[in-house]
Amino acid sequence: MFETLGNRLQGVFDRLRGRGALSEADVSDALREVRVALLEADVALPVVKDITARVRERAVGQEVIRSIQPGQQVVKIVNDALVEALGGNDPGPRGISLEAAAPVAILMVGLQGSGKTTTSGKIALRLKGRERKKVLLASLDVHRPAAQLQLAQLAERAEVTSLPIIAGQTPLQIAERAMDLGRRELYDVVILDTAGRLSIDEALMAEVAAVKQAVTPHETLLVVDAMTGQDAVNTARIFNERVGISGIVMTRVDGDARGGAALSMRAVTGAPIKLLGAGEKLDALEDFHPDRIANRILGMGDIVSLVERAAENIDQAEAEKLAARMQKGQFSLEDYAQQLKQIGKMGGMTGLMGMLPGVAKVKAQLQDANLDTGILKKQAAIIGSMTVQERRQPDIIKASRKRRIAAGSGASVQEVNRLLKQFEDMRDMMKRMNKMGQKGMMRGGLASLLPQGRRPF
Repeated sequence: MFETLGNRLQGVFDRLRGRGALSEADVSDALREVRVALLEADVALPVVKDITARVRERAVGQEVIRSIQPGQQVVKIVNDALVEALGGNDPGPRGISLEAAAPVAILMVGLQGSGKTTTSGKIALRLKGRERKKVLLASLDVHRPAAQLQLAQLAERAEVTSLPIIAGQTPLQIAERAMDLGRRELYDVVILDTAGRLSIDEALMAEVAAVKQAVTPHETLLVVDAMTGQDAVNTARIFNERVGISGIVMTRVDGDARGGAALSMRAVTGAPIKLLGAGEKLDALEDFHPDRIANRILGMGDIVSLVERAAENIDQAEAEKLAARMQKGQFSLEDYAQQLKQIGKMGGMTGLMGMLPGVAKVKAQLQDANLDTGILKKQAAIIGSMTVQERRQPDIIKASRKRRIAAGSGASVQEVNRLLKQFEDMRDMMKRMNKMGQKGMMRGGLASLLPQGRRPF
């Protein structure tokens, strides 16, 4: 979401880093470019003025202009200003608050098409899995055809309970019935998915306000589509003024939105962004951390989020089995397919690379190298078209088998050959590593990269 803004800002900072000392004119020129980059990213004008004013105040001091690394210090100052704009100084816990008497009511509000119903299912799955909570989902949308059925299906996928549908009830009656069921059957959390509209109108606001007054939710979460830019900011402002919101969930942050909405939300509404939705899968939801987002924008990566995502998605037992097989030189195409699956769960190569420091500068080269999710999916399809024997003994795959595999996977024979060659190279490397052992690897591998006289043996 922040790719364009990040590239522009990194270009500005690269020029600053190349200078030994900075004058006030250098800082002014850099701030002018920062201002243009923020405006092009669709950041609200008052927020742009606030960010640049903060940066100017801190960057024109003598300690920056005369420091040894003034460019780096300006980057730090801009990073701090972005964190503040994103709500980094807000007190209290991140994510959804459940610090209330059970059942904790969470009211989901927003416009139609923002991803509100899907987000309700994602939050239910998250609370059930991470927090070990007993969750009840209830759809209050009596206007959109099949909306209640859609939420019931999401509840089934998340393995949580959905409120039984009773035709003819009003949203207020459904909300009261959901809270009553939550109290009687000892649910920890009740998520109420309200109806949306294509645009904000009086009927929508009156309906949401009536429900909120009746159930007094602990959290009122506004779901907004990051792709709508400043429209999302305006929607958040009006909902906050008319209904009152405790937090914001931004969806479709994996799209090509310019990122300005995220930078504007906190300043315009006073409500923090709590969660980010990046995809249609029920587990595609992550906590919003202002410092990590600022790091991504400035090309510093987000290693903490990468490690957390790996811990959530990688099967520890399977990883240990694979390590044991690799030590014995038994790595097969089945093992390779399992690794492709794990990468897909973590968001694919594109999602993972976006969290690595400095990757934005070499993204074009990585794309030229075909390191994208599409390639991984095609490789998985090719392996899936093989028989069990072929996956375990790829040496038996000759011309006729290659043609069959290519036809079955929608790939070309050349792509099948490329996969087999890549796998063979990986297997040969693993065999060499296994023969060398740990000391051998140090002597013949890592040690060879060190200058003479600097080797540890």
